[in-house]
Amino acid sequence: MNFEPLLDERFALGEGPHWDAARNELLWVDIVGRRAFAYGPDDAAPRSWSFEETVSAIVPRSNGHYLVAAGRGVYDLDPADGQLTAVAEPAAEPPENRTNEARVDPRGRFWMASMQQNIGPDGENIPVRQSSGLLWCIDTDGSVRQVASGVGISNSLVWSPDETRMYFADTLQGVIWQYDWEADTGAARNRRVFAATEGYGNPDGSAMDEDGCLWNARWGAGCLIRYRPDGEIDRIVEVPARCPSSCVFGGPDRKTLYVTTAHAELTPSERGPLDGVLLMAETDVVGQACTAFKG
Repeated sequence: MNFEPLLDERFALGEGPHWDAARNELLWVDIVGRRAFAYGPDDAAPRSWSFEETVSAIVPRSNGHYLVAAGRGVYDLDPADGQLTAVAEPAAEPPENRTNEARVDPRGRFWMASMQQNIGPDGENIPVRQSSGLLWCIDTDGSVRQVASGVGISNSLVWSPDETRMYFADTLQGVIWQYDWEADTGAARNRRVFAATEGYGNPDGSAMDEDGCLWNARWGAGCLIRYRPDGEIDRIVEVPARCPSSCVFGGPDRKTLYVTTAHAELTPSERGPLDGVLLMAETDVVGQACTAFKG
């Protein structure tokens, strides 16, 4: 697979890619840089919004605005003026946490997972010493419910094409979990290990394709692993960056794979020319369509 940079700009901690088919644009964030981005094929440069706190995700809303996960909560972002309006700020979220993984399920609910804040005020790395993260579901009616606790570093929220399984990873434990998922209610039950692969870095963000295979970015290993629905490895795809953080399928046919990467935890001497760059490659599979938040 031939990966190329989408842009020249580097991101300290690129994350949270989402393909918005309605606007024909790619969305992503730089968590350390505290910025969110939107970029379409015909744009001369990405649009961006800056935040006072770390921002971990940006997705489209059905009202024409965006929904962002920032700090410890979820906010409506008016793209015209950058105004933020609180949508959900879970009171049970510990003050030492920040949002990390966040995705929209196939029915339009927004799922947000947190972790111990590991980024200092100047972007410095803080070791994660506790599993204080929580997993939340923000439903389309605005209700908020806690789904899981005791999470170290939350990642890899994706759903199977038949809407019967949900996947969620804890990078600190090195495990991708699988749940039985009820699409009509959003209930996630019966958690068990889907994959606990050793020797290929740590599991970070994921994408799902229409064959039901999960593509997982392997932080620190410079590769993606495509897992079959039974959890077995189908293929390992090398990425020209040491720390791929997440991925998503996009483009008009959803056969373009976009991969966010990071350089925040690499010293200047360790950084290669594409560490921190947003990468893209054409694939031989069709990715699952992303969904806008319908709340």
